[in-house]
Amino acid sequence: MGLDYHVTIKDWPLDLRPRERLLAHGEETLSTAELLAIVIGSGTREKTAVQLAEYLLATYRGLRSLRDASCEELSAVRGIGAAKATRLKAALELGRRLAADVRDRQVIRSPEDVKNKLMEEMRYLDREHFRAVYLDRKNQIISIETISIGGLASSIVHPREVFKPAVKKSAAGIILVHNHPSGDPSPSQEDIEVTRRLVEAGRIIGIEIVDHIIIGDRDYLSMRGRGII
Repeated sequence: MGLDYHVTIKDWPLDLRPRERLLAHGEETLSTAELLAIVIGSGTREKTAVQLAEYLLATYRGLRSLRDASCEELSAVRGIGAAKATRLKAALELGRRLAADVRDRQVIRSPEDVKNKLMEEMRYLDREHFRAVYLDRKNQIISIETISIGGLASSIVHPREVFKPAVKKSAAGIILVHNHPSGDPSPSQEDIEVTRRLVEAGRIIGIEIVDHIIIGDRDYLSMRGRGII
């Protein structure tokens, strides 16, 4: 008769536990099984959560087939049950939606694309709104953020507010956009100085300022197109 003896993840050294490793080093350092183990939460007397995750991945031959499994099928696996099955299904569905979101991202190839995206919304604003369009390495839009809303004549823009989201979102490039309530998209000296300061900050950080678009009432201006940057 063998000993009733088993080791849980709590018995592992701290630097080997998935949750602690994620907190210390980031989620990208974990294996797929370890990430699934965090979603699962706990194992059984026979298997740790990591071993249970490895069993699921081996049984379903990867995440794609695992995603297609029903809650009933997952619940039938010893150690999973209904609660863990629903958590797994929810996590895998979030992954699918994220992938779909990446595929559906709009690609920006020219100032005209930026104008088509934002002009109708921004041309009627009665104050200057300064926005940043964050792009990935394929020139796809990651997000569009409002950086500042100024007075009727000017807006205040600090490089920190522009580049903090870019670093957080791992953006490769930024297109600056702001409107002129006067309707005239011609750049002011302040516009030019702010832009050049941001271009220089981007060079230091390693994130390119691709362009600065100024939106008027029925027209727009590209600073890159005018050779200002």
